[in-house]
Amino acid sequence: MQRTSMSVTSVVSLVIGMIVLIGGAEFLVRGASRLAARTGISPIVIGLTVVAFGTSAPELAVSLQSAWDDKADLAIGNVVGSNIANVLLVLGLAAGLGGGLVVAQRIVRIDVPLMIAASVVVWLMALDGQLNRVDGAILVAGLALYTVWTVVAARRPDPDVEDEYDAGLSFERVRASSAWTDTALVLVGLAGLVLGARMLVGGASDIARDLGVSDLVIGLTVVAVGTSMPEIATSVLAAIRGERDLAVGNAVGSNLFNLMSVLGLSAVISPLPLTVTEGARSFDIPIMTAVAVACLPVFFNGYSLKRWEGAIFVGYYGAYVGYLLLDATEHTARGAYGDIMLLFVLPLTALTLAVIAYNAWRSARVSRISTS
Repeated sequence: MQRTSMSVTSVVSLVIGMIVLIGGAEFLVRGASRLAARTGISPIVIGLTVVAFGTSAPELAVSLQSAWDDKADLAIGNVVGSNIANVLLVLGLAAGLGGGLVVAQRIVRIDVPLMIAASVVVWLMALDGQLNRVDGAILVAGLALYTVWTVVAARRPDPDVEDEYDAGLSFERVRASSAWTDTALVLVGLAGLVLGARMLVGGASDIARDLGVSDLVIGLTVVAVGTSMPEIATSVLAAIRGERDLAVGNAVGSNLFNLMSVLGLSAVISPLPLTVTEGARSFDIPIMTAVAVACLPVFFNGYSLKRWEGAIFVGYYGAYVGYLLLDATEHTARGAYGDIMLLFVLPLTALTLAVIAYNAWRSARVSRISTS
């Protein structure tokens, strides 16, 4: 009877967590969009800063607590796993359910290259097997500079992308609420995202344990996706509501925040340097970096993420989680599966991305010639 009671409680927690999560995302998107229109800062910048930082709160809480408890694997794995999920799962679902995503030029020209650079920097820092306080301080300083520059640049946009800084909301829609109301919506939305994600992860974890799934597998699947649930809820809802700049900015901004703030602060407060395992250095961090690099040619192809490309992203995330599960259970097929991913899937992906980039470059060149 106790087991049944626990199962019912877990299901209730799961359902309520999902409702609170979706409600929080609705409040956050609505409030952030109106603040963007009211202040003259574009939704893409709001998505890259306020929304992205807010939806990364679960990752920040988990990694800081893990670092303080000297659990480096959990702190690093949380960031790396969340970054992979933010691109493949969050953007994939947002593009699939939202009918595709329009990518602002500043994302392609500025933010994705910075995300790639931050991923490479973390990879280089981890090559010696650890992230120390100096590494962490450098990452945190980088985030501070990025945030200040992003907000300042939003006030003096490049003429080539001036239209993309348009607030996108009419004055009539904005004047129906006050700045205090919009700010309250953002704060309530952020609180709802954190609370909803916690309830959702807790309920799902309890259900998984009732079904006999190990804690390790739960950590690699339920918790990893759970800490990305705020990004998933916010980006998917933003895409459905037509705030597609906010959806893309949220995912890319969250990745930058995870690398430079979550990982940086974790390294700063940790009693000892964060140990980076060989597996993380040789597989997970390279995969995270490759995923970041993959965004550039895909986004450059017409400045959009099409629905079928989103489906491929989600499929790749499923393949990655499949490898994690095989590795966690020490399944005999993990070696062959890993070889297939490294020797077949990744080269094929690289070739596809190269073709996409070349076609986009050729189309842009033909367009310039025809207009000259």
